[in-house]
Amino acid sequence: MNAWLLAAAFLVPGGLVPPLWLACRGPVEQRIAAMSLASTVMAAVFLLLTEGFGRPAYIDVALVLAVLAPVGTLVFARCVEGDD
Repeated sequence: MNAWLLAAAFLVPGGLVPPLWLACRGPVEQRIAAMSLASTVMAAVFLLLTEGFGRPAYIDVALVLAVLAPVGTLVFARCVEGDD
């Protein structure tokens, strides 16, 4: 196990547990922010895994997530806009 994989292994529980907890338990505004933070952390994890495995083709997954995550956050915010 190299340093890249070790960093990804520590980032998954340390960086994803708090946003996922907020996404399940918080008010709507915090859920939207938590989803956005979780997608950012996952993009970073995918980049670390790309370097760790030495497979440059895996970077496409991180790039697609980085592009689609803000769009998903905006769509979710639009869906809950009328729920006050």
